[in-house]
This record gives sequence, structure tokens and C-alpha cells, in this order.
Amino acid sequence: MVDPKSYAGDVVHAPHPPLTAYYQNEAQRRHWVQRMFNDTAADYDRTEGLIGFGSGSRYRRAALLRAGLEPGMQVLDVGVGTGLVARRAAEIVGNPALVTGVDPSPGMLANARLPAGVKLIEGRAEDIPFPDESFDFVSMGYALRHISDLSVAFREFHRVLKPGGRLCILEITRPENRLLSMLLKGYMRGVVPALARLTSKKTDTPLMWSYYWDTIAACAPPSQVMHTLEDSGFENVDRHLVLKIFSEYCARKGS
Repeated sequence: MVDPKSYAGDVVHAPHPPLTAYYQNEAQRRHWVQRMFNDTAADYDRTEGLIGFGSGSRYRRAALLRAGLEPGMQVLDVGVGTGLVARRAAEIVGNPALVTGVDPSPGMLANARLPAGVKLIEGRAEDIPFPDESFDFVSMGYALRHISDLSVAFREFHRVLKPGGRLCILEITRPENRLLSMLLKGYMRGVVPALARLTSKKTDTPLMWSYYWDTIAACAPPSQVMHTLEDSGFENVDRHLVLKIFSEYCARKGS
């Protein structure tokens, strides 16, 4: 678990301490993570479908609706990856041209499967390449743990939202229950890499899913994520928890 003292004032910068089994510092982390996602992008949807037992699409759609996504909204999906969240957003808003995805990984963007009209831009959450007040809704699915500075990223989310705009961050959270946490660790570090070895084309894919769990285990607790959202200017910050694992952080930019 993360030591709360490592986050002065409960505002989160790095979402977790350096994971030295993979890299030694922030500069190495950015290079390592980008290489990993570039190299494994072709396998991502296949493995995600296996670990979610086909339920991921329904859940993402329901979460976006709970966060207030409505037809006609202009959406920015940060950390769009292969488009798993953006696809559901395009369905809800009713026009793919209203959805834009941003991701730092060229490999992920190249493997994105999205309806015609969705715009894809290479970029980082900490430096979003759009003017102030450009979007009605900002989403991010399971990428919070891969950001270098949450405080900077959340201020960017706030900046690009229009007044009254809404934010939805989906993330996997380490369960508070010790037994459930051990079961999830065994699944993510044992079962999922084993499935990946059987089904993936890339040799690094099993390693990526082991790393995925390690970032979950080390990530800052939800209370600090929520405090950082409030410190970044968001209002009505809330967290909806599903199955004691899936966190939906929802917030609103003031009018």
C-alpha cells in the first residue's frame, strides 16, 4: 500500500512510487510504459475481453451514463488506448464526430477500433492539446495509474471542460478486504498472464498484465484521488464503487 505521508497535503502527484522491478525513475517509467503499450497494443482488446468475460462493454456504457453523459455532448477520452471507452461514448452521444481520443502511445492509436468520425490525437493527460472550455465531458478509462502527475492532469481536465462539464474516471482499486485483495492479486498476477501467454501474439503481453496489478496495488488511495480532484477545482466529487473493485470517480466543473 502507498504511504499516505508520501503525498503532502493529500494532493497526489505521482499516482504511485517508482516500481523498481520495471524502471528506476520517472524518465525511465515514461519510456518503459510507452514501449510496453506500443509493443502489446495488438493484444490489448483480446486479453481485456478474456479477463472481463465479455462484460466490459456493458459496464463502461453504464458507468458513462451514471456520470451524466448525454446525447449531443462533446467528449474527450483521455488515454483512449484502443478505444474501449470511446466506442461506448460514441454510442451514447449519437454521433462519433463528437468524440475525440487522446493517447501518448502511437501503437495503441494505430490499433484503435472506432467508428468513422472519432478523432484521435497523440498527446498526454498532463498537456492536453486543446483550448480552454472545448468539451462537455471528459472521460478516462483505467489510465490514472499511468499518469506522471495527477494534480497536473486533473487541472488540464478542468481547463478543457466547459462550465458545467462533467468528468468520469474509471479505475480498478485494490479492495480493502484482505481476502478479496489476495484473490484479485492471484487473478491479475497469475491467471491473466497465463491466459495472455496462451492467446497473445506479443511476448511482452503477460508482463504488461503483471505490471497492471502492481500499479493497482501501489496506487494512491481513493480518498487522496478525490482530494486531488477537489484541489484541482472540481465540484461534486464522488466515487461510485462496483463489486468492491471498480471505482468511478465523477466530478463537475462549476458553472
